[in-house]
Amino acid sequence: MDKTKRMVIFVSGGGTNCENLIRHFQGRTDVEIPLVVSNRADAFALVRAERLGIPTTVINKAQLGDPEVMLPLLRSVEADWLVLAGFLPLIPTYLIEAYPQHIVNLHPALLPKFGGKGMWGHHVHEAVKAAGETETGMTVHYVSPVCDGGQIIAQFSVALSPTDSVDDIAEKEHQLEMAHFPQVIDELMRE
Repeated sequence: MDKTKRMVIFVSGGGTNCENLIRHFQGRTDVEIPLVVSNRADAFALVRAERLGIPTTVINKAQLGDPEVMLPLLRSVEADWLVLAGFLPLIPTYLIEAYPQHIVNLHPALLPKFGGKGMWGHHVHEAVKAAGETETGMTVHYVSPVCDGGQIIAQFSVALSPTDSVDDIAEKEHQLEMAHFPQVIDELMRE
C-alpha cells in the first residue's frame, strides 16, 4: 500500500480554502493534514482548523526564514507537501530546495497576468477590474524562488461582465477556488 501523504497547509487570513481542503480530505486514509501553519496569530484560518481538529502553530518572519526552526517543525509532522492557501510571505529558498515540486500555491488570477510582488487578495481583483479584463480565474502552481513564477499546475477561468464590481470579481474567482482547489490538490496527492 502507498504511504499516506502528509500535507501541511500554510495560511495568513480567513481560511476558507484551508477549511475547504480539510473537509475535502477528512476521513481519508491516503492523505492527512497534520498541521496548519500561519504567520499571523489572529488569522481566522487557525480557528477554522482547530474547530476541525487540526493542530495549528504560528510562526513569525524570523522563524520562517530559519531552517533550524522550520525543517524540524515540518519533519516532526512528517510533511510531504506544503500547500499555501492564502499564505502571504514569500517561501524561503531553503524550503523550496527541501520540498522540490512539493510546495503548491493558489493565486487568485490567471498567471502570468496579475502576479508578483504586491499582487494578493483584493489588489489582484482591483487590477483585473482596472485592466478591463473579460475573464479572470485562479491558478494553482508550484512555488519557485520567483514570486508567482513557478510552473503552472492548473488554471480555471470565469467570464466577467463590464458591470462587475471588484467585489463581484472577487466572489466569482472565490467560487472557482471552492470548486476546484481541493480537486487539484487531490490529483497531485495521487500522483
